Amino acid sequence: MYFSPCMRTTYVVGAAAVSVLLTSSALAQVDLSGAWGQRFHEDAPERGAGPEIGDYLGMPVNDAARRRADAWDASKWTMPERQCEPHPADYGPRGPASLRIASTLDPVSQDVVSWHVTALWMLQRRTIYMDGRPHPSPYAQHSWQGFSTGEWEGDMLTVTTTHLKEGWFRRNGLARSEKATLVEYFIRHGDYLTLVTVVKDPVYLTEPLVRTSNWVANPGFQLSPFSCIPTVEIERPRGFVPHHLPGTNPYLNEFAAKHGLPAEAARGGAETMYPEYLERLRQDAGGR
Repeated sequence: MYFSPCMRTTYVVGAAAVSVLLTSSALAQVDLSGAWGQRFHEDAPERGAGPEIGDYLGMPVNDAARRRADAWDASKWTMPERQCEPHPADYGPRGPASLRIASTLDPVSQDVVSWHVTALWMLQRRTIYMDGRPHPSPYAQHSWQGFSTGEWEGDMLTVTTTHLKEGWFRRNGLARSEKATLVEYFIRHGDYLTLVTVVKDPVYLTEPLVRTSNWVANPGFQLSPFSCIPTVEIERPRGFVPHHLPGTNPYLNEFAAKHGLPAEAARGGAETMYPEYLERLRQDAGGR
């Protein structure tokens, strides 16, 4: 078959363009699917037994968050209606959260139209939509996992989640409001998966809260069935909610006293996230 010079040029240019598009598409997406075992070397005490009462250090919280946390009582989790609450999407990776990640493919284009992330604790399952659909109206129903959409930025999957039910930043009473927005970055390096989470909450935070969690590929890991049956652990009057009235929580100062910290530092705030705060503490202590 004979191709004129013009046709040959068009063919070569077209083929090159297709090749570039295919190569770019391949490079822009990383396969996140499979089983992932969680690593607790980072923040292990907080993610295991849990943080101490009154420990707000390093958290960019405001006064409203402190007041609410001061009133919190750990006995809340013994209430039947609270015993089976799943971890919300922003806190889920911090708990027992070995993962299984799977994808749904378009049968024709073979594009990933959604990712599905299932976590060990209570088998929480999230769907991350990749098809460009918009987020619902602000008045739409909120849920524990919220509404998530994703897009690739190079080889990093960026996920934006809205419509989260009210949750918590730490399991010691630091609450997160239903107005918060969660942005996540899934980054895979070989057999290692890093998740960077950024939470913005106009109700309880003065600055974004940034945290990271890590997993390693574990092909032999299998999620187990999880059932939760609430029981009456403590007899209470109907409608009673465990709490501490302002100024009555006897445990708030134990954390600072135990670790030799100024009470002000334990109260947290954006300034306690940065290294410069340590120098300020030294100056307040007379340069020691």
